[in-house]
Amino acid sequence: MSDPDAEPDGVEHAANPDVPSEAVLDELFATIESRKAELPEGSYTASLFTHEKGENAVLEKLGEESTETILAAKDDDLDELTYEGADLVYHLLVLFAMKDLDLDDLRDELRDRF
Repeated sequence: MSDPDAEPDGVEHAANPDVPSEAVLDELFATIESRKAELPEGSYTASLFTHEKGENAVLEKLGEESTETILAAKDDDLDELTYEGADLVYHLLVLFAMKDLDLDDLRDELRDRF
């Protein structure tokens, strides 16, 4: 899993082998919620909650990451598709936290579609 305090499409990504893959989204969302509540200095995630553009900063990142994901898929670059897809999901989860939604809301919606 990428370090949620590193710029998602930037410099530093740190794997956390202690988090099983099936729990990654829950752990990531818990970290996002923690950054939202605590707003630690130097945290990229916290900066999204306090950005001068407000939620537009996250919406712009979602647009950017969506485009990058699409281009990676078009180019059949599976490594890049995975990388950009992770950035897209991360920013979507930040938006969910901004809107006081959570993973259960997303899970419920997906379950209701089956």
